[in-house]
Amino acid sequence: MRARDLAEQYETVGLDSDALDAARLMAAHRLPALLVVDEDGAPKAVLPASQMVKILVPGYVIEDPTLAAVIDERHADRLCAALAGRAVRDCLAKTTPPPVVAAPDETALQVAAHMAQARSPLVAVVEKDKAGTRLLGVITASHLLERLLAAGSA
Repeated sequence: MRARDLAEQYETVGLDSDALDAARLMAAHRLPALLVVDEDGAPKAVLPASQMVKILVPGYVIEDPTLAAVIDERHADRLCAALAGRAVRDCLAKTTPPPVVAAPDETALQVAAHMAQARSPLVAVVEKDKAGTRLLGVITASHLLERLLAAGSA
């Protein structure tokens, strides 16, 4: 199995996309992360759903999780307001590494090694040529596991 064969179409967002729309996209499709692309469609970052959740939780609750018990449901329902008016770029951690990228001819084991080393829930499969970088698709950790398990039981 090569990366090009494992790559699937996957939701992407731009750096200037609305953060609330990105969160809705994650929730609607139950995505572990979104691939963030630049204006040319080249991968720039991976925005994990856990990072979006972290933005919703007030800093004082992150510092002392016992305080979460004193926030009533009415106020908890308003947590998503923290995303209003923000762009996706504002939701990326300051230390966000570049996304993990695989070439189309890389093997499943090479993709797995990249994913494991970076602890990334997804790998972007890109083709680079003189015209630039073209996103072929994404390989998620769950899809890679599914394909490896199927190959192992055959």
